[in-house]
Amino acid sequence: MEFIKQYITQTISAAANSLRLSTHQIEIVALLKDAIIKSGDLGNDLIKMKKITELSTLAIKLNEIYNFLTHNTIDFFKVSDQFKDHSRNLIKDLNHLLDTTTPLSFKNALEKLNPIAEEEAKPAANHEIKIDLSKRKVDDEIFIKPDTEKIKEKIILDDENDNEELFIQNFETNILRPIKPLDQMLKNLSNADFDYEEISSFIKIMSDNGRLSKKIGFEIISDMHETIAQTLTFIKNRKLMPGKEIIEGLRACLIVIVAVVKGKEVDITNYLNRADELQQKISKIK
Repeated sequence: MEFIKQYITQTISAAANSLRLSTHQIEIVALLKDAIIKSGDLGNDLIKMKKITELSTLAIKLNEIYNFLTHNTIDFFKVSDQFKDHSRNLIKDLNHLLDTTTPLSFKNALEKLNPIAEEEAKPAANHEIKIDLSKRKVDDEIFIKPDTEKIKEKIILDDENDNEELFIQNFETNILRPIKPLDQMLKNLSNADFDYEEISSFIKIMSDNGRLSKKIGFEIISDMHETIAQTLTFIKNRKLMPGKEIIEGLRACLIVIVAVVKGKEVDITNYLNRADELQQKISKIK
């Protein structure tokens, strides 16, 4: 199944490479590939996609590729030509999907794949839950907190809320500030110049910025930060050597972050592909 998912996501990447994509369209492509990679039952999910208006035309083509991979004996001497044909056949329908959806509407369409989970999350209709507390003996003193404790909690909670609010107000500045210093550190890493304290610092920054980016709704920016943080963690713990391919993958994540935050109208699909390759590599590390 991993081979099938990688084959399909790479045909999507190849088709996307033929299009000039905006940053919003790049995010949709990333969301589509992520949905395929994370699918627990890809064949069934593709059938469901065919019934969703926004996804139907592209899902038909993706399902054809899936059936080809699962119901035929693959001739590896011809697989390169078949891959090119599959990618070319996706271009028109992928372009239509990207022109008719936004990242938000695409996410909403993907949520239709699991309506049961969504329904289970809703409270049951016409069932009012009543709890009789009249006979419970309550010691009011357990709800009374000393003034010092109240002040301590207010400082902790208010600081966090204020910090997050400031982060949102200065989102672009906060996201971009560590990029150049981190890029310089990556160059040092490629020269075997390790500074574990500096790596730890960047792991925290990337983790925090990724978490807050996700909270705001910037999925692709959050994913790039998470990938960087995880990769640096593996390097720090000596589970991963920072070779040329790893450094290029990390720098690709940085470039995607900057392009998306600044709204650069440039094709960054190749950098997204390198980031995807890095994500796949670190996903296999335990």
